[in-house]
Amino acid sequence: MPEVSIVAVLVGAVAAFIIGFVYYTMLGERLAEVSEAAAAGEQMPPWQIAVEFLRCLVLAAVVAGLAAQAGVDDWSGGLILGAVLWVGFPLVLWIGAVVHEKTPIQLAAIHAGDWLAKLLVLGLIAATL
Repeated sequence: MPEVSIVAVLVGAVAAFIIGFVYYTMLGERLAEVSEAAAAGEQMPPWQIAVEFLRCLVLAAVVAGLAAQAGVDDWSGGLILGAVLWVGFPLVLWIGAVVHEKTPIQLAAIHAGDWLAKLLVLGLIAATL
């Protein structure tokens, strides 16, 4: 069984957390316009920040584990892995939410963009560290 890089997991978790912070900071006002639950400029309580970091840690570990199992060890393979994971999971789930739960397309697109950025970067990190 291939060994998962702990460095890739930790760097990936921090990177995903920072990506999410920057992404939603930049799109906070737009998100507030399309989502009843989001309030522009509202600060997350500490427990939500901790939960978000744990989510990023789990996501980084899963991507690093999949990269190790698949023998992905270069940047192009990492990008392909991230893109395939995005299509297979977040994109499919958000399309289902739009079609079946009437989630606004703009809201789904905002969240899908966050997932795309994170998975591409995590694929790169997992493949190269």
